[in-house]
Amino acid sequence: MQYFTTSLRALQFGGWMVYPLLALGVISVAVLLDKIFVYVRYCGLPQRIVQIAQTYNFAWAQLEQYIATVPQGSYYRRFIEVIIDNRTNPPWWVESRAADEAQLIEMSLNRGLWILETIVTAAPLVGLVGTIIGMMESFRFIGTSGLVNPTGITGGVAQALIATTLGIVIALIALFSFNFFCHLHANTMDKMERLGTRLIDRIRMTLEEDAKGDSA
Repeated sequence: MQYFTTSLRALQFGGWMVYPLLALGVISVAVLLDKIFVYVRYCGLPQRIVQIAQTYNFAWAQLEQYIATVPQGSYYRRFIEVIIDNRTNPPWWVESRAADEAQLIEMSLNRGLWILETIVTAAPLVGLVGTIIGMMESFRFIGTSGLVNPTGITGGVAQALIATTLGIVIALIALFSFNFFCHLHANTMDKMERLGTRLIDRIRMTLEEDAKGDSA
């Protein structure tokens, strides 16, 4: 409690530039929580579905049975259902529909990342503006009263240091969050691509079997 009170008092010395910095911090946390919710809610892939897709000559009915257990709105469910619904069409058509769905999913995964990327750059710059204002305040006291008012001088220096520190901390939070979710994004799309390849290979195999049966 004492640490929180001390931190709050320190922020009060940061001047009015603390408020836009805190706004950037709140936005960063909001985007962070939103991305966590998205990945927990929509990016789960049961291992059993992966095992079925990697099984030679698997049954589509079995895959449909397991995909029905995946929550509605799941990105993997959306992607797989597009392939299942179009599996009677030529493979090039299925690939096109799957690619379109994957692009929509990728856009959903990218939502909000540009905000974090912007805050990574903006927060230190806003903190730098606060630093400049704080140093100007210190020089103003020096110019008007010399060294007679050391409290005013140190107050300006404190404002400069607090603004700089707060800007860097917010930028670091946004940077780590951005890199982490970019990694999850790439991992999710890679899994989806490999899963789609397995399913379309199964469609091609079915067409080859049907062609052999017709020729026999």
